[in-house]
Amino acid sequence: MLTGKQKRHLRALAHHLTPVFQVGKGGANEHLVRHVQEAIEKRELLKVSVLNNCLDDPKEIGEWVAAEAGAELVQVIGKTIVLYKESKDHKTIELP
Repeated sequence: MLTGKQKRHLRALAHHLTPVFQVGKGGANEHLVRHVQEAIEKRELLKVSVLNNCLDDPKEIGEWVAAEAGAELVQVIGKTIVLYKESKDHKTIELP
């Protein structure tokens, strides 16, 4: 579980990132979760964009993907989800 200070630090780092994945009208599925798991192991911090044609709530999608991928939900702002998971092999982010 991340503290408020850690989330603030991660939000600052994620500000300049571009979304890696997009969730469309099909919604979130196991295929997306598998790709997020692979990408987050290398990057530690990533953004997921929810497209306008997706009918699901971005907050619910973020919580579900984070739970399924074993990641922490840092932020959902508008239609952008920020996820974090500490990497086992490629640790680059030092949390305060």
